[in-house]
Amino acid sequence: MTGTGARPLNVTVVGAGIGGLAVAAALRKCGHVINVYESFEVKTEIGAGVGMQSNAVRVLKSLGYKRENLKGGIFDGMTIHNAETAKFKKFPTRNWDSLRKEGLENFSCHRGDLHAELLRLATEKDAADGPPAKLHFGNKVVSCDPEAATITLANGETVTSDLVIGADGIHSIVRTSVLGKEVQAEPTGWACYRCMFDASNINDHPEFDWVLKNMNTIRQEGSQLAEHIVYGVRGSTLINFVAFDSHEGRDTKRPIAQPATKEEIWARYPTFHEKFRHLFDLPLATPVLRWELRALPLLPTWIKGRAAIIGDAAHATLPLLGQGAGLALEEAGCLRVLFPAGTTPDQVPARLAAFQDLRKERGEFVNVQSVAQADPEYRVKFTKTSWDEQRAKRAYPGPVPSARKRPFQLESLLASLHFNKSPPTKATLS
Repeated sequence: MTGTGARPLNVTVVGAGIGGLAVAAALRKCGHVINVYESFEVKTEIGAGVGMQSNAVRVLKSLGYKRENLKGGIFDGMTIHNAETAKFKKFPTRNWDSLRKEGLENFSCHRGDLHAELLRLATEKDAADGPPAKLHFGNKVVSCDPEAATITLANGETVTSDLVIGADGIHSIVRTSVLGKEVQAEPTGWACYRCMFDASNINDHPEFDWVLKNMNTIRQEGSQLAEHIVYGVRGSTLINFVAFDSHEGRDTKRPIAQPATKEEIWARYPTFHEKFRHLFDLPLATPVLRWELRALPLLPTWIKGRAAIIGDAAHATLPLLGQGAGLALEEAGCLRVLFPAGTTPDQVPARLAAFQDLRKERGEFVNVQSVAQADPEYRVKFTKTSWDEQRAKRAYPGPVPSARKRPFQLESLLASLHFNKSPPTKATLS
């Protein structure tokens, strides 16, 4: 029982990936009873790196994570390298000093290490207040009744709870139940090669200094997708490597990931400077895979009855803003705030409506803008436009004040739009 006299909620989480475990860790801290259902017998994350920006780090910090468990490398910006000339320029993170003081520095880590830390926070007895979440591996969810908060497993068993959270990824079953129809993530026409190189013996090789100092992008002129992203993880003993590429064909029946080789990657980029070829002399720590990149359309809703979807189940998109895992963590943090100890079952639908009001616009913003990054002309405009400006432009037909030059006028406009008042006149905003 909670301090209010209300019993804890029974919560079903579908999916034991980063998003699902983040939800389990977050709602556990509210004292709720969490059961996580995962189709795989053992859930592990692919051998790939992930960047944690300050918004995601803030949630991890609130969950009580231990940064040393992630073996992450702090990065204070991005170093952009010209693919042909090897010349580079560093773009520092804004407000870095204040982020550092708050312990919110950006860092890169192995997805497996992030997954393991969230698993610890969700399930270990002494990792957090509240009962540890129970994980049910090898239990595939085949359907969900959102109104009754009931899931059906492949073995025919049904499980009823007070709240269902679908964190079951790009092929979400819960999404189909929430929408009442199947909506697939569509091919975007882009792909990426992913692998990790063994960097355990490179400290005495100065030709690799550029890799270890920061988050790196090797960029060709044109689309942002004509680039490589390179950074160290696990104490720089591994180098995470991502290379974006165009992808012909839009067959949703084909597997998303296909095996590839180092030689295939290099053959796609014959004009790259010799400096970058040294990477391909390193031994592979993981197989090379070529991933077809898919994105969901904007969905009419993320909620129905007592069920909601989060993460890739709700807004799978291109990874060009580095916010896939970050948004799932934000959504887990939001659910923790909206479902504190003392929440009663009859309050669940209204609180899910509040969750959608708070989160859907932001998730859609990142979805749309991530896809738009593939257009170099749009990218230049976007990077000069804040999220608040984008929100205002969608709701207000007139000129929108600059967030940098006229922040108070922009705040006034957003407040007026939010409270359904008549938008300020042009004279008021001048």
